[in-house]
Amino acid sequence: MNLTLDRQSSTPLTQQVVAQLQGWITQQRLRPGSRLPSIRQLARELNVSQSCVIEAYDRLVATGLLEARHGAGFFVAEQRQGPPVVDQPFRDESFDNRWQQFNDQQTDLLNLCCGWLPSSWRASEAIAQAVRQVSRGPVEDLLDYCPPLGLTSLRSQLHKRLEQIGIQVSPQQILTTQGASDGLDLLVRTLLKPGDKVLVESPGYYNLYNLLRHHQIEMLYMPRTCTGPDLQVLEGLLKQHKPRCLYINSLYHNPTGSSLAPKVAYRLLELAREHDVQIIEDDIYADFQDGAVTRLATLDGEQRVIYLASFSKTLSSSLRCGYLVAEPELVARLAELKMVAGLGTSRFTEQVVAQMLANGSYRKSVARLRPRLAQHMAKTLGQLEASGWEVFTEPYGGMFVWARRPGWDFAALNREAMACSVLLAPGSAFDPQGAASEWLRINVAYVQDQRAQAFFKRTR
Repeated sequence: MNLTLDRQSSTPLTQQVVAQLQGWITQQRLRPGSRLPSIRQLARELNVSQSCVIEAYDRLVATGLLEARHGAGFFVAEQRQGPPVVDQPFRDESFDNRWQQFNDQQTDLLNLCCGWLPSSWRASEAIAQAVRQVSRGPVEDLLDYCPPLGLTSLRSQLHKRLEQIGIQVSPQQILTTQGASDGLDLLVRTLLKPGDKVLVESPGYYNLYNLLRHHQIEMLYMPRTCTGPDLQVLEGLLKQHKPRCLYINSLYHNPTGSSLAPKVAYRLLELAREHDVQIIEDDIYADFQDGAVTRLATLDGEQRVIYLASFSKTLSSSLRCGYLVAEPELVARLAELKMVAGLGTSRFTEQVVAQMLANGSYRKSVARLRPRLAQHMAKTLGQLEASGWEVFTEPYGGMFVWARRPGWDFAALNREAMACSVLLAPGSAFDPQGAASEWLRINVAYVQDQRAQAFFKRTR
């Protein structure tokens, strides 16, 4: 394989690798099933980071040119209508999921950039106990379909939890989902059509970008500041483009760790009212809350905010249980689509989560998580400062720090990280256009590992 990258070009290296691979596969007329070089091998040959190769392979898998075989590598896929054209970043599954698959194959690597907590931090015994209790319960909880809006016992518990954080709604306004991503997909398919415009944060949630691209929705980019979206840019975009929706991650923002300031929140709601924009508030990190916080849904007197949350970050990613809150009419439309698309959510899963909410085991679990995360956040911020790193902001909760090492590019940092068996993700992964970035997402729950400590020492 003879690929040539132009390091002076404004085209990101990942995009160049994608185009070069596509051309090479086409010109060589490789047969379906032909194996491509391993991630390590191609990264070494091109003198790029392994994360760059992962991203390139990931895009080609999403377009159907390649297929990924777990534990075996990447292979040329069967082409039914000729090779696809790759002209923009797109992934058919979450970036974190692909990163997890790669990390599963590289068990010696510490995934410092991941979006989940260590397994040892999870309430595994409490989950197992709830599973046993549900298994011994009524047989319908094991075998029957779930009601369209979700299990009544779970929605009752969710109603109580929402009241505790100041979100006053009726049970008819709560719809359970298979995680927050499922909720987002339902909303996009219900509220939007191809060509519609949506405001998104930059940097922000990469899987949202992919979802919107898939549905041919035009994205308008709001720069994220330490206190929320840049209001001046936001107001200009609202006046010029008249978007349908605005997506925001208010608390412990992914990836910057910042949270919405009260003044910004009130002005954002004013602008939404003036320009008739629906707000989708993703509060997936809600249960990491420690102290007073500002949520748009608690300030919304006009029901302009659709509220999303999930248990995947605090409880279990595999249980796939989330929920959204909206006006009853919209909830009814979403429930209909939910049943058409997948015959509803898992009754068993929802019964397990409801059991943990009812018996208090979930509350105890997150009560242990919060101080533990706070301690790791404080240590991480101190260690980053001592190693010469700069942080975007000092988060007061959550698990992410958005940081950079002045004078170092990603390739240089990645070489040092790999020398310490540490896996990083490029900041470009969190940019809606895939633009190069000096910033990295760091998960504080993993920083005290000796491999991470060795990496930061090497960057001093």
